[in-house]
Amino acid sequence: MRAIEHFIGGQSVAGTSGRHGEVFDPNRGGVQARVSLASSAELDHAVANAAIAQKEWAQVNPQRRARVMFEFKRLLELHMDDLARLLSSEHGKVVSDAKGDLQRGLEVIEFACAIPHLLKGEYTQGAGPGIDVYSARQPLGVVAGITPFNFPAMIPMWMFGPAIACGNAFILKPSERDPSVPVRLAELMIEAGLPPGVLNVVHGDKDTVEAILRHPTIKAVSFVGSSDIAQSVYAHGAQHGKRVQAMGGAKNHGIVLADADLDQTVADLIGAAYGSAGERCMALPVVVPVGQATADALRDKLVVAIQGLRIGPSTDPQAHYGPVINAAHRSRIEAYLQLGVDEGAELVLDGRGFSLPGHEDGFFLGPSLFDHVTADMKTYHEEIFGPVLQIVRAETFDDALALASRHQYGNGVAIFTRNGEAAREFADRGEVRMVGINVPLPVP
Repeated sequence: MRAIEHFIGGQSVAGTSGRHGEVFDPNRGGVQARVSLASSAELDHAVANAAIAQKEWAQVNPQRRARVMFEFKRLLELHMDDLARLLSSEHGKVVSDAKGDLQRGLEVIEFACAIPHLLKGEYTQGAGPGIDVYSARQPLGVVAGITPFNFPAMIPMWMFGPAIACGNAFILKPSERDPSVPVRLAELMIEAGLPPGVLNVVHGDKDTVEAILRHPTIKAVSFVGSSDIAQSVYAHGAQHGKRVQAMGGAKNHGIVLADADLDQTVADLIGAAYGSAGERCMALPVVVPVGQATADALRDKLVVAIQGLRIGPSTDPQAHYGPVINAAHRSRIEAYLQLGVDEGAELVLDGRGFSLPGHEDGFFLGPSLFDHVTADMKTYHEEIFGPVLQIVRAETFDDALALASRHQYGNGVAIFTRNGEAAREFADRGEVRMVGINVPLPVP
């Protein structure tokens, strides 16, 4: 069976903890690899390598650091197809989605290529009598990123690209569920000219995360994952004197007004709710039609569109989405579907029990649609993170706006309307800070 090891000091390093995780094939259902889970001693080894490499890397001028980013960009584009297939094989998202995952990470690498300009400081002449003041941007040292399973390429690149370009060394702890692409990205960074030790990949679980948060040499931590864990990471990282960026869950809303182009709205909602099997923090799992007539018309069109979705293996170029990450996550989603029924919502389309011929053991779920979901239901308040769309009916524009603004996971919100005044009022009054106007996934 394939073994996935750590990447420390520019080379693959076998795990010594004796602990391993299982990496599944979501399309077939079996275990395809074992990934080493690091001990605190193995983390210490990675951090020690990073600390030595960082001192020299910080002395490399920004132009030369940018050249490494340019070369990494070239290599990433050269290997895009292979990386997308590898990503799909462990995550289950279709190859076109995997390429999108890589492309959105690549856009941040492109941003990091401009680091010589972005690192410029400020100068104030005459701040006081005979006193000039200047500020300079300097690297922190060794920093770390803890990334989730749903975007195993994009989110690591969001983190390590700017950090390394700024002269830091980076410890990446990717999800143990789909760890191969992060390792491959680190290998390509070395090929692009990054000195060994500047980017290290250490696999692990909760124990490894806690060791990262305690480690005195690591100066900052960036995290993306569930809200409960984000709060814990923030608290424990800050307790140990680190700068912490912790991003948690989301429950994004789409408000549909009576004047919306329903055909275009439905097309947008289908991609936003069911793309990548709904395993996206910026998915759109809640649609809020305003007025009963709008809700009824939208529901009818949604049912037809959802029934036309093609679910297939990640290698199927015609599939709209593939399997979810593993059996445990599928069971979690199915439990939410049952909870929604128990709470009194109408399960219009039930994705449970879906079986794909030839892939009967894969982790597939059909698309599900709830109607008459209310704001007091647990399934509305919590992040389901699967191919499930909920209709929450609102009587007025103000009611719909309040729903999105009050939700604890109001990460992004969209409105579908032809009315410019309503769109402007929505953007001004809403208390969700990423707003899409006829754009279902408002991610800048």
